[in-house]
This record gives sequence, structure tokens and C-alpha cells, in this order.
Amino acid sequence: DLFLSEVSTMEMVMKNSAGKLPFSDPPKEWIPARLDHHQITSLPILPEVIYLSGELSRVHHDPFDRLIAAHAITEAMTIISPDHPLSLLGASRLW
Repeated sequence: DLFLSEVSTMEMVMKNSAGKLPFSDPPKEWIPARLDHHQITSLPILPEVIYLSGELSRVHHDPFDRLIAAHAITEAMTIISPDHPLSLLGASRLW
């Protein structure tokens, strides 16, 4: 099963808005269509994820990465990413 943290959705929308991540359609259409096509489930951000993100080690300061790491830890999931700092935050990471 594949999941996409709503944190990643938030980050994609913000990067699209800043012109750094162009989509062929508005994010509110493009993202759900891709999730559906690839059978990826959106994973909601629960309060415990937000709280944990503030408790993680200060080795990495990017708020999105801290939330993604906290999400993976809270849900006991592995992140698929080449971003090594996610592992430094204590998240299980593959790639």
C-alpha cells in the first residue's frame, strides 16, 4: 500500500503557487487525479504528528521534512526518499 502525507500535498501546493512546481492542471485537480491513478491513499495530518514534529531532534530544521518524519514515525511507516536528513530525525527511510 502507498500513502502520501498531506504534508507533502501541502508542500506541492505551496511550491506550485510559488512557480517552483508546475502542474498541467490546478493542484486541487492534478494531485487527487494522480493519487487515484496510482492508487495512493492520502494520509491526514493528526495533532500527534504536529506535536511530535516539534519534539524531534534539531538536526534538521525544514518544517515540512520534520512533519513528514513525524508522520512516518507516528504511523510506523517507511518514507521513500533520497533525503538523508529524514533518517537523522529518526524516520525509517528507503532509497
